[in-house]
Amino acid sequence: MRKILLAFDGTHFSNAALEFANKLNRKNLILLTGAFLPQTNLANLWSYSGGGSSGPEFIPLIEDEEAEIVQKNFKRFESYCIDNSIEYRVHKDYFDFALPELKKETRFADLLIISSETFYEEAGIAQPNDYLKEALHGVECPVIVVPDKFDFPVCNILTYDGGETSVYAIKQFAYLLPELADNETTLIYAKQNGNDQLPDELNIQELAARHFINLNLFRFDANPGKYFNTWLLEKKAGILVSGAFGGTGFSRLFHKSFVADVIKQHRLPIFIAHK
Repeated sequence: MRKILLAFDGTHFSNAALEFANKLNRKNLILLTGAFLPQTNLANLWSYSGGGSSGPEFIPLIEDEEAEIVQKNFKRFESYCIDNSIEYRVHKDYFDFALPELKKETRFADLLIISSETFYEEAGIAQPNDYLKEALHGVECPVIVVPDKFDFPVCNILTYDGGETSVYAIKQFAYLLPELADNETTLIYAKQNGNDQLPDELNIQELAARHFINLNLFRFDANPGKYFNTWLLEKKAGILVSGAFGGTGFSRLFHKSFVADVIKQHRLPIFIAHK
């Protein structure tokens, strides 16, 4: 059984993230932990280190009207879990103050699920905003970013650049989501510096083929900065696996953060894992 952490900003409720967790539970039972965070405090949440202080950092209480909405969302979460036979826990202390403990708690979770459209919505207009980036870099477990509208994955897209981070993400995806192993799986590589050769092709093929029975290796010959999202549109009901969110690893091959672009355009769920 996996422990999955599901984070909501208090006044918003992501049905999509909850639905994704439910579909995982139907395939393999999970423990789902819901963390409800005060909407007005999201901008500060990830900036608290939690170290060197004598007690928890205090963040001002949210307004009564917002607190009422948070309470309703908690009830919705609880009812959904009961109706769908999901074992669950709730962090009630987040109604009053947001602890740096949430960041620490990802150390003790297998997976974090957040919504790319509603989570941190008030922190900025552009998506993904700086606070989402902070969250993705700060967590200590893999993350699935889920758009508000999605089809549960029937195909996997593994991004690979030969580096440690991309291989780590592929392994974490295989270990944590074995129920997706039977999906059609494409391991995609973009040539770098004119080199068409797939890095360590035999090794990565031996590894990936052990976990994904329907595996294809694909070298992306077109300009990825221009055409990668177009290519993704052809992959219906897919999930993208990435080892880095920012300017390292596979995204460097694409000359910009392709993951950020995908989140911004709300194309498909994204699995992100980095050490």
